Amino acid sequence: MATCTHHFMAHAIGATVMLIASLVSTSVAVTEGETELPRYNAPQNIAPRARIGGTLRGSDGDTPAVAALVPDHVGITVKQHPVLNWFLSKHTSLPIKFTLIDERSISALVERSLAPPNKAGVHAVKLEDLGFALQANIQYRWYISVIKDTDSPSHDIVTGGMIERCDFSECSILGAMTTCTREAVVASAAKGFWYDAMGCLCDLIESAPTDTELRKQRAALLRQVGLHEVADWDVAQSHARRR
Repeated sequence: MATCTHHFMAHAIGATVMLIASLVSTSVAVTEGETELPRYNAPQNIAPRARIGGTLRGSDGDTPAVAALVPDHVGITVKQHPVLNWFLSKHTSLPIKFTLIDERSISALVERSLAPPNKAGVHAVKLEDLGFALQANIQYRWYISVIKDTDSPSHDIVTGGMIERCDFSECSILGAMTTCTREAVVASAAKGFWYDAMGCLCDLIESAPTDTELRKQRAALLRQVGLHEVADWDVAQSHARRR
């Protein structure tokens, strides 16, 4: 555990996110018949470089690449039990571990082995299933680790990001959405609630995997935060399902 703790603390960011201004709700202009694409407006006073890895991590031979579906700053949520989404480039039988730590702790709050996904694509860690609730105004860092060698943690393929839950009353003033619809995705992204927009969108896609319009929306959000390779994969999936 000491090795893991050292790894986490090496990446810790001490800045505190403050939501100090209402964000303008905007979306990409569309013509009739086209998909309304969400536009993500990052919160003000964000802490930079909060994402682990600016691109897909790994992809060496049979080793999968992984990427947290997060912006490169502390993402905001209104939920106590948000869903944390991540991408896997190919099926793997390697052990996968989820870890959560906060800015006040030197040891992990949650450390759990995940069942290796049976296919490439977007996957989810549901904090509610893990029995953990985020406290308001606390920054948390989360990690997905693909373990190549249990005796050499430095060889792990690691991705992750940071998340903070704002107080419900404060979130309400900023226009937080508590429902999950296509319209809520656009509204949540426009108002700076990354995790709520992405979590809802991934849920909608899981419920309707052949809906190419939803995949266009997710690809648009991913490109806005620099995750172009994952966006390209989503677009390719969209095209493949049309055939």
